[in-house]
Amino acid sequence: MQRRAPALLVRVTGVAPLAAQVYELERLRCGLCGTVFTAEPPAGVGETKYDETAAAMIALLKYGCGLPFHRIQRLEKALAIPLPAATQWEVVQQAAARLTPAFAELAEQAAEGSVLYNDDTTMRILNFTQEARSEALPPGARADRTGVFTSGLVAETAHGPIALFKTGPCHAGEHLAEVLDRREAPDPPIQMSDGLSRNKPGDHPTQAASCLPHARRKYVDVANAFPDEVAFVLKMLREVFRTDQQARREGLSPPDRLLLHQQESAPRMQALEDWMASQFAEHIVEPHSGLGQAIVRVTGSHLCAV
Repeated sequence: MQRRAPALLVRVTGVAPLAAQVYELERLRCGLCGTVFTAEPPAGVGETKYDETAAAMIALLKYGCGLPFHRIQRLEKALAIPLPAATQWEVVQQAAARLTPAFAELAEQAAEGSVLYNDDTTMRILNFTQEARSEALPPGARADRTGVFTSGLVAETAHGPIALFKTGPCHAGEHLAEVLDRREAPDPPIQMSDGLSRNKPGDHPTQAASCLPHARRKYVDVANAFPDEVAFVLKMLREVFRTDQQARREGLSPPDRLLLHQQESAPRMQALEDWMASQFAEHIVEPHSGLGQAIVRVTGSHLCAV
């Protein structure tokens, strides 16, 4: 009788991301001295309420999956496991210090990346004293800053992508500069970001590759008010994106992909830049209008062809 490959039966079950188990420890009191003796918990249970796996899961849900603390709280409450958002923060905060060496090593490896992406978004810290703000500011920064940002940095490295996040009063460019302080590679990396000046890493040299999709969205936002002008811009950019799709489809190497863009996309981008410059030079577009702001945002941007 010939043996065949076994049939596979897959069963998927649902469990709570964080499960709680209650142990009832028997207690006895001495009738003579009144001392209360509590039974020892089972071996391996531990004495802390939240162990390392709980802290890791909360951090993974929050920072790895983007699930806010209050949503985790609602989910766990629905599963009869109380887990307040404030408690989650305390658990993660206590565990964060042990991850500092890992973060430092990731920053070391990210500094050697060939392509670095950086951007930031506004954030709010409820308990952020003026002393803490002053300590977090980089040298030379104005002490009267009031903003708080979460900066994201993604580096393409030989071992895969590395994502770093940091929240504080610094801008994305200043956080990128902190990482590039560790860089030992002689060649400057390619930096992909939008055109904001606060994304620049200070005196660190980079090959700037401003994000064209960011600029394109600025035109889409004003399409109803300037339909003809926006249609012209989108038509020009469409061909650039098609060229990039062709390069990816053919599996071109970074140098060959760059050469293709130089041959096909560069003339289109130059024509688009000339058109944008003429809108201001000939006073066709007001710089402070919606279209004018879109032109300012895209001026000088180019497609990262690596």
